[in-house]
Amino acid sequence: MSLNAGLTTLREEDIARHLAVAQGLVTRFALIEQGGEPSGTALAGTGRRFVSTVSTGGMRRTREVELLKTVQSVPPGDPLLSPAGHTLLYRARRGVQVALAVGDVFARQTSLEQLQARNLAAPLTGPDAEQFKSLLSASAYVAAFTLAAYLSSTLASESEPADETKEPDYLFDTPQDALKSMIAGLDRAISGAADDLALTARARAFAREAIEGLIGRKSRFAGLAAFESVHIRLDQDDFNLDGFDVAPGVKRKPLVMTFKKPNEIIGNHIAKYQAMKLAKMLMAYDFDRQMNPFVELGGFLFTFIGDGMPGTGKTILIQMLAGLLDDYCRIAGYAFHYENFGVDQISSYQGKSGQNCKEFVNNVINPRAIGFGTVDDVDQVAAKRSDDRASAGQHEVTAVLMESFAGASTVVRGNCTFGMFSNYPENVDDALRQRAGARWLVDGPQTRDDYIDIFAMLVGKNHAIPLGEHQLFAGQEIKRAVSTSYEQHGRPKEEGLVAVWERFEKERGKLSTLEDVGTYLYMIKEREPRFTGRAIKNITDAIKMRAMDVDLPDEWFVTPEAFMHKGYDEKKQMIEALRGPITLDMVLQEINRYADSEFRYTDKSDDAAVSDIIRRERQREKAIREIEAMKADGRWQST
Repeated sequence: MSLNAGLTTLREEDIARHLAVAQGLVTRFALIEQGGEPSGTALAGTGRRFVSTVSTGGMRRTREVELLKTVQSVPPGDPLLSPAGHTLLYRARRGVQVALAVGDVFARQTSLEQLQARNLAAPLTGPDAEQFKSLLSASAYVAAFTLAAYLSSTLASESEPADETKEPDYLFDTPQDALKSMIAGLDRAISGAADDLALTARARAFAREAIEGLIGRKSRFAGLAAFESVHIRLDQDDFNLDGFDVAPGVKRKPLVMTFKKPNEIIGNHIAKYQAMKLAKMLMAYDFDRQMNPFVELGGFLFTFIGDGMPGTGKTILIQMLAGLLDDYCRIAGYAFHYENFGVDQISSYQGKSGQNCKEFVNNVINPRAIGFGTVDDVDQVAAKRSDDRASAGQHEVTAVLMESFAGASTVVRGNCTFGMFSNYPENVDDALRQRAGARWLVDGPQTRDDYIDIFAMLVGKNHAIPLGEHQLFAGQEIKRAVSTSYEQHGRPKEEGLVAVWERFEKERGKLSTLEDVGTYLYMIKEREPRFTGRAIKNITDAIKMRAMDVDLPDEWFVTPEAFMHKGYDEKKQMIEALRGPITLDMVLQEINRYADSEFRYTDKSDDAAVSDIIRRERQREKAIREIEAMKADGRWQST
């Protein structure tokens, strides 16, 4: 597998080959260092150190590095390793193993491995010797960077990183020399740590300093271009190496959330059904190809908006979708990342809100994980561009979300989805709202049966009250409920859209051809100017999703081998075999569902504006009456 062809998984046997070398580096080795370190002796009465007038810059000295003994000395006086000390020592040793294994990958994917073999047979000369030396130094750089990234990713610390550490004295002759200089720098950084917290904090600070120093030196090395796009995954350690992307990041904490099962949601049939389908769609993502068959075949849902009155079940829908994804990812052994962007990430500092939002988006779209991002109460987080009362931070968030969801650089791979939720979607900027590919009306329980079901579920079983003549949860049977819900959209519901529908039927009769559909869409556009080309795209995407309305069998997700771990082409064939045709009923239902939502948002927005005008007029009339009363009493002064 080439370095830039997607995800490369390191095998344990490749790492285990370097155990002996790694053990030696963390136990004891000799290192020749440049002399001339600053004296530790302070001059009395000053904050300065004594500096010798004799130059020692050219002197070299041998230093014994014994990381094991240094770690054993923390805390002082205890010969046994503390848990934190053992973790650091183990991570340092394993990090060296991983770094050498990654160096081997680099050698195989460049001409370094061949040059090494030829050099063993006979010393290289001329241009070959120069290329060999250049690639060997580049391999040493890659090994050092990998060790620093591994330590930064796998060492967890509750405290802030220390600031007094220094970057190592790098050696780039060979990968082993580079790792020796890194371990020596780590040994110096943790030496004298007072306790376990300081030990880990100093180690993490050293890794941070080493990465910054290495990035600053990257331009000195030739042959690193192939490594820029490498994606290496080590599942056992939950470690990713993404070229020279620094911020291999803090190790993500396990997702803590109260998950809900689909049978705990009453009503919201279409939203629940599409959420369950979306979870299975995401699990069709292929990590090697970094693409999802549903993106290629059509029907993948990258963004959606859920709206409804308070208390109708938006939060529980998020918990259900996140719970399904978490379960599937545990079975498949995939990384899952859920993140919510909320009002707490709006900053008073200029530009910071936009940075926070972009970081949120980047975390979710990470192609090496299954991602689910939510923007709850999006009307409060992202402001309308015409709203002068909103903060600059809210406007920044609107701009970032618009660019990220449907911008010129947006790439949909099919590994993640974004959901925006709001009680007042009419307050969301029109352009941002139209970037939501699907509309989920979260209206909660609606029918008499729904209310019986939800009360019976929530009241529990600690009673002897008879149920009565009702078949519990029969109305929640998903296929029947969804079929009924879709059929209800065969005709529009909102008053404005009903008028357009009736006018069309009066002029042209029943919709039966693509010409009729296009004419109906144009008539909607005449009535609602915000019904643009993007609205048509969202509708056609929803229709394709209905055509891909394949109920992926549950048994495909019980074991990873049944579907999730199959190759991309095989997954695509399995999905295609289930696909059905597009029907006129589907087309009309999806047009009416989407257009109803736009008319509903417009009506709500207009109603709010009308109410505001009425309120201001009432205030004006009250003010006039009070002014007249003040004039009659002689209390009114016009100036």
